[in-house]
Amino acid sequence: MRPGPGSEAARRIVSVYLPRFSMERWQRVLARSGEAPLEDLPAGLTIEGPHGPVLHATNRAAEALGVKIGARVTDMRAICPDLRADYADIAGDRAMLERLMLWSRRWCPWTCLDAEDGLLFDTTGSDYLWGGEAAMLARIEEAFSTLGFSADLAMAPTPGAAWALARFGPVRAIATPRTLAADLAGLPVRGLRLSADQTLLLDRLGLKTIGALAQVPRAALTRRFRASAVEDNPLLRLDQITGRLAEPLSCPEDPPRFSVQTRLPEPVEDPAPHLAALCTELCRVMGREGMGVRQLRLSIYRTDGEVRHLETATAVPSRDPAHLERLWADRLERIDPGFGFDLITLSALWAEPLADRQTRLGGGADDDIALARMVDRLTARLGPRAVSAPAPRDSHIPERRESWVPALGAAPSSARGDPDRAPRPLQLLDRPEEVHVVYAVPDGPPAQIVWRKRTLRVIRFAGPERISPEWWADRPSARLRDYYRVEDQTGQRLWLFREGVHGDGRAEPPRWCIHGIFA
Repeated sequence: MRPGPGSEAARRIVSVYLPRFSMERWQRVLARSGEAPLEDLPAGLTIEGPHGPVLHATNRAAEALGVKIGARVTDMRAICPDLRADYADIAGDRAMLERLMLWSRRWCPWTCLDAEDGLLFDTTGSDYLWGGEAAMLARIEEAFSTLGFSADLAMAPTPGAAWALARFGPVRAIATPRTLAADLAGLPVRGLRLSADQTLLLDRLGLKTIGALAQVPRAALTRRFRASAVEDNPLLRLDQITGRLAEPLSCPEDPPRFSVQTRLPEPVEDPAPHLAALCTELCRVMGREGMGVRQLRLSIYRTDGEVRHLETATAVPSRDPAHLERLWADRLERIDPGFGFDLITLSALWAEPLADRQTRLGGGADDDIALARMVDRLTARLGPRAVSAPAPRDSHIPERRESWVPALGAAPSSARGDPDRAPRPLQLLDRPEEVHVVYAVPDGPPAQIVWRKRTLRVIRFAGPERISPEWWADRPSARLRDYYRVEDQTGQRLWLFREGVHGDGRAEPPRWCIHGIFA
């Protein structure tokens, strides 16, 4: 859902009105089948009416001869005997409009359907990518024209205003919050998206334009139309078109790019026998485009009209059918089959590039792939919150360099580290252990360490490496650290630090702690 109250002034909504969409789509269908275009011959599309077929759409040639939408075909053939009438494909129009909605997201990420003859775009912040608002509208109109569709466009701060300007305003109208009232004042009240009966009533009352209706006191409109339905209330529609009442856009998500399905001849209650074929087909489809799945959804369509979903994910992109099938092993029992289902779909909700590569000459898998598959199986069985893995963090404090996050969302940490930074120990203690240190000079290196009731004599050392506190995360009392790498008489190498220095103005003397052990 797009933003609601308080954000109308900053929004930029584009309405794309397709006045001849059904007819132009039908002409595209005829052109693909090899038939001649219907531009010069009167033609129309029909739907069933209460007293026989009525016209649903017409071309320009039919309109020029007086053929009107909504009239009975028999009546229109009385004035136009050569009228060609084909049945309208309402389902095909809807499917094409949905494809255009997704295709239009090249201009902005938020698009949705607007009834049966238009689209709405939330282009807030997108116009600068296309050279400005006017240039963007021109580009959109040109693109629809290239596809063979006539389009009337308008831009306004609210969806209602954009809808009205696209249908009743000037060509490619652009309304701003300052000019919105003036731009809407001369438009007919039909621009409020009211029913035909409500529009006729307002016309009889002398309120023929939106500006005239806006001048009527609100109390009078409230009393007169309080019994009207919400979507047919002139006062509420007026508040929506002016931005006084929020009207969010509900933009559907993109459908899965990779999806396969199995239609069953009769209802079944167990999808397990069909998973192997679904996983194999999905991996084959993704393999053609070099993609691997990261998030999967299994959907079953029950015979009673209900749909049940199961989702799982992988730590790294995968295109192994056997591995994907094993992820569902202990989860299928969670699906309620009802009285059975006859359609199963497997969709890749999230896919990433995955190039083909040879892992080993002997055919085995790399250790990182084996680890990722183990994480996938554990997560699928125990849940995404039950399996954690270390992930790197942006910090130079050693104990803050990594944190535990859900394994499926963990970024791979580098084992080599930063080549410009001093070496780090392989084992870092959970908590630094305080030790007693003997040193020659106050701020010098350690000469002897007493740790865990053992006395260790320092043979070699390297350092110090100074690490300052993070002022944005540490308390003001935090002290800097000087880290040393030391080796004792037994060959053991330790990583220890001195917290604080003499003369830093703190009452407590510096303390020494062991933080890690080198391999």
